[in-house]
Amino acid sequence: GSAAAEPLRGVSLGGRLVPHEGREDDDIGLLPQPLNPKYKTALVQFYVPSQPFGGSDKSASGHRYDSLPIANGMIASGMSCQLLHYLPSEHDTFFKVLEGFDAIIVRCNPGQINAGGGDQMKFDDSMRALQKKGLQVWPSPDVMMNMGAKDALCKIADLEIGLPDTLAYYSKEALDEGFKKTMAFQPRVIKQNRGSSGEGIWIIKLKSGNYCNNFGDRSCADDEVLELMEACDNHAETHTVAEFLEFCVNGRTSQSGKWDTVGTGKYLEGGKVAGGQLVDQRFCPRIVEGELRMNMIGDTCTGIIHKKPKAGGISAVGGTGSIYTYYAPDAPEFENLMADFSGKNLPTLMANLDLHNEPLPLWWTADFINSDPGTPGTPCTIDKWIVGEFNCSCVGISKCAAAYCQADSPNASFFDIPVKDLMEATYLGNLMGQKAAGILNACNTKAPSPAAAKIINRIEAVKSAVTMGVLSKEEAGSMMAKLFDV
Repeated sequence: GSAAAEPLRGVSLGGRLVPHEGREDDDIGLLPQPLNPKYKTALVQFYVPSQPFGGSDKSASGHRYDSLPIANGMIASGMSCQLLHYLPSEHDTFFKVLEGFDAIIVRCNPGQINAGGGDQMKFDDSMRALQKKGLQVWPSPDVMMNMGAKDALCKIADLEIGLPDTLAYYSKEALDEGFKKTMAFQPRVIKQNRGSSGEGIWIIKLKSGNYCNNFGDRSCADDEVLELMEACDNHAETHTVAEFLEFCVNGRTSQSGKWDTVGTGKYLEGGKVAGGQLVDQRFCPRIVEGELRMNMIGDTCTGIIHKKPKAGGISAVGGTGSIYTYYAPDAPEFENLMADFSGKNLPTLMANLDLHNEPLPLWWTADFINSDPGTPGTPCTIDKWIVGEFNCSCVGISKCAAAYCQADSPNASFFDIPVKDLMEATYLGNLMGQKAAGILNACNTKAPSPAAAKIINRIEAVKSAVTMGVLSKEEAGSMMAKLFDV
């Protein structure tokens, strides 16, 4: 009812839902809450007291820099949306309050909860408990885990957006056997599961170029030399097969040689349960021509970004000198990709990722690589793009970037976003609100009982018979009367 229209500031949470004591302007820019909301939603954030500005994603208000457009989008769709901050010290009370909502939008940057003295696993388990009570959580812990894990690529290997020779390794034995076989066949991309911004993603080639003609014809020897490039900064290294495998399993040791990467290796540490895994995927040489990022709201693409690495590089992650070109979702250059992705793959994507009862995330991205095997710069012989990564873990709205605080803009706020960018962010937030309302409406639509379904089917059959001329309107009316015993 109308209770959700009242701000929840101070609701048995020590008055610190937004950790700025005494501030009255925390929610400036937030639309008025509806008096009779269709649904009650909460947008959950996390303020890290030990970090400047409460974290690198914060405005001067203490909110995430892109929270207001999302919350306003919920409100524009007739729902209430409260901006809340999770406090580990009041965990139980916080989640008790959340039980009063219909849906929770999680906007806590990865790593923030642990950095602020909380326990991410405890937080995730409590979100799962809310789901069991019937609440929607967007994205849920399982959606973030399954979509973000590198072995998601193995689960889509047989779709149009996947490659069939994509393997996942969870043990030293599987890594030793599988990598030596795939590496002997063709250049590879090895991806660790826990890194970010390209750290622990290696593009690897045999220095000798001695690739076999058929997969499985041979396996690499321990002393064969590998040429590696890491995606985070495009730096190159040279190691033997044995040294690379040692680094992957045990990190820097006397057997792994000297490594220049900032990473520490140990990619399988903790096993599958702890996220220890490596994914082995075919190297697509046209990666140097760039990759595509689709920005997605549910099943709707809102834009395509072509990210081209700087000359001589392979990775197009931010900060490496890459060039970004922006396209509309209906750009003719990517018509076939969009048709395959939207029409063939999206309807089953969540099921493929073992997320059968989950909706597509409200705001997520899919990165694509051109898998044509030809030499970069030459015409393509096939039009096939494959997914390199999904991301739904607190994806930012880049148009709101002017609202987050930095050393030279410590008071940055919602009102620093240029008008044109704010209009686009508002559009994105409103579309998220529409998708959210659709999900909640679908959850609240009960299927008819078997008896009611039988009557509905009979009514439709009678209507069809009239349309086809099999029955007259008088005959149909008589049958309807008998159907309802009138």
